Amino acid sequence: MANPQKEHGYTGIANEILEKIAKTNLNGTQFRILMVIWRFTYGFQRKQHELSYSFLSEAIGIKDRRTIYRELKILIDKKIVSVVEKGARGVNVLAFNKNYEEWSNCWLNSQQSPLLATSPTELTANPPTELLANPPHKKENIKENIKENTPKRKTYSEDSTYYKMAIYFFGKVEAVAKEAGVEHLIKKSNLQKWADDFRKLIELDGVDKRLAKDVMDWVTQDPFWRTNVLSATKLRQKFGELAIKMQAQKQPPQQKIRRQADPRDKEIAFQRWIQAGGDPNEFNWSS
Repeated sequence: MANPQKEHGYTGIANEILEKIAKTNLNGTQFRILMVIWRFTYGFQRKQHELSYSFLSEAIGIKDRRTIYRELKILIDKKIVSVVEKGARGVNVLAFNKNYEEWSNCWLNSQQSPLLATSPTELTANPPTELLANPPHKKENIKENIKENTPKRKTYSEDSTYYKMAIYFFGKVEAVAKEAGVEHLIKKSNLQKWADDFRKLIELDGVDKRLAKDVMDWVTQDPFWRTNVLSATKLRQKFGELAIKMQAQKQPPQQKIRRQADPRDKEIAFQRWIQAGGDPNEFNWSS
């Protein structure tokens, strides 16, 4: 089951841009090209990046690179996308133009982009090198590009406090899993990922390390939660709720305050006895 998480990476797009794009007349291919440009620029906190036709073709799943060329050219002519320069490998460096007041819905025949100025007829007769079936030294692999540009996750040494927290909690979770017969649920646990979750718990969520340890100890003993929190990610997600339940269990039960006897109570009871027709001599004053 797919389980995307924001902490594994996300692309920040201003709402104002999304609202404007929703009202812009783009076909499906143009929109998909735009999504890839956003992913590999804003998605890596940069404003521009080298994106070849072959890379765009593989990224959006359209094999015909002539189609990519044509639809990208329309985006450039509409000034939604700009070609900043030619990169070191002769690949276009593309950027999204967030100034939507400059966008145009017309085809600019007289002012075509100088870096892409090729008519459809010329394109068919003399396709650019990147559009050849097997362009020499130009073919990019989308997985290699993603691997090259994806920020590496922080690595924690064994002496790191967060790694030690991961080891400590894993040991407790492992014992619970074995006892419950669910070892398979933690078989693929990544302690580096656990350490990163503990870093976020302490640095981002502002949790005290001693409180974190107390909750780790408590949650692996609690009859309900011990088999429901088997990872550092789950512990962080539920931490607030877990800490509250732990503190509630630690508080001693409030003792009922016994009401002290009031001497007037007997007098009141005696008056009621008389009013009910009882014999005054038979009223029990001792009880």
